[in-house]
Amino acid sequence: MRYLIILILSLLCSQINNAQINEIGVFAGGSNLIGDVGATTYIAPNSLTLGLLYKYNRSARHSYRLSVIHANLRAQDSDSSDPRRLERGYSVDTKILEFAAGIEFTFVDFNLHEGRTIGTPYIYSGITATRHSNNYYLNNTQMSEGAKGWAAGIPMTLGYKTNILGKFILGFEIGARYTFTDNLDGNFPENESNQLYRFGNINNNDWYTFTGITLTYTFGIKPCYCND
Repeated sequence: MRYLIILILSLLCSQINNAQINEIGVFAGGSNLIGDVGATTYIAPNSLTLGLLYKYNRSARHSYRLSVIHANLRAQDSDSSDPRRLERGYSVDTKILEFAAGIEFTFVDFNLHEGRTIGTPYIYSGITATRHSNNYYLNNTQMSEGAKGWAAGIPMTLGYKTNILGKFILGFEIGARYTFTDNLDGNFPENESNQLYRFGNINNNDWYTFTGITLTYTFGIKPCYCND
């Protein structure tokens, strides 16, 4: 039993060895909407996006991550190459507030206690909850339905990060969000009285993307090395 306990403790410590620290920082970049209004380009940031990040580095290979990000989603049919959208001439400008939680995995060990500059690609996914306006179009003009709505989603992010200036970490990432709503762009109004204004493909949900940089500051205690 004694040797089993020692083995379990050793395994636990190996998971958090030199990596049990916190990160807090900011995200800054751009956003773009992928829906039934505007261009169909997947990565084309056209509006400023800002947010706050927190990470708990559970090991040198993965972190728990929380974020709050505010963005404007803008799109214009005039930017599309689709003749039908060009003729329609709709435009959308809506604000969103995204709350996200998930896990970030690095491709190689990202041990911040080694005292040297290191870098690694990473992927991130989890779940999002996005506060958004409910809109519809009347006479080619975006109209508000009044009440705001919530949309769950799945983030899919690819990035690269490296430590700079001691305890700061700089990263660049591109992240797509698949949402479980089709009304970020106003083509699928929820109010029954406005449902006759539906348009586009009502069988496909909306996406949006964030492209930008992260800058976080690391703090916290070094974990035990389990030498005893």
